Amino acid sequence: MSARGTTLFMRLVDRAVANPKAHQRVAALRRAHPHATSAELIARLDKRYLRRVALLGGGVGAVAAVPAVGTGTALLLTSSQVAAFLSASAGYVMAVASVHGVKVDDVERRRTLLLAALLGEDGAHAVSEQVGLGTLYWGKAALTKLPIGTVKAVNRMLTRRLVRTGATRGGALLLGRLAPFGIGAVIGYRGTRAMGRNVVEGTRDAFGPAPAMIIEAQPA
Repeated sequence: MSARGTTLFMRLVDRAVANPKAHQRVAALRRAHPHATSAELIARLDKRYLRRVALLGGGVGAVAAVPAVGTGTALLLTSSQVAAFLSASAGYVMAVASVHGVKVDDVERRRTLLLAALLGEDGAHAVSEQVGLGTLYWGKAALTKLPIGTVKAVNRMLTRRLVRTGATRGGALLLGRLAPFGIGAVIGYRGTRAMGRNVVEGTRDAFGPAPAMIIEAQPA
């Protein structure tokens, strides 16, 4: 990914973590399902998130397959989809944090959560190694306690990893979405859903199993 592409991507990340309103989303979910356990709430968040990102990917692939739509237009749609994917991922990650009783008010720490989740299990390993933790469940153990200087250093490291990973994975997915004759819709749906599953795994690695009891999110 070029320097310009990296800058654009990080702008989209910053926009995604600006105000995810996770606590309100979880509160609404609890009102709709007052007897649900924490594990059930997270399972519902997983399902909603994966459905949303999969439809985003399939929609762009389907539009790109229409003969009247040029490649340039499809690329613009893909850029919009990246922004929507990051926004959905940020909202999901922060909502799971809220269920675990962690309210992440600081933008830098929200950025850490999103970047690590986008890397999946590799993100959890990277954060654990960077801050010297003996566990992958770093979300509750260290995120709200790390000095802001350390958080920024972690974010720089995660950004470098994500750029390298995106250069190999994202390019193939982009070409798949632009494939002709409707094939792009299938690849877009399945590919973006797979990316979403990676985020789910990364979030699970950050926080571990769902708490046995409902925990009210505490300020960071």
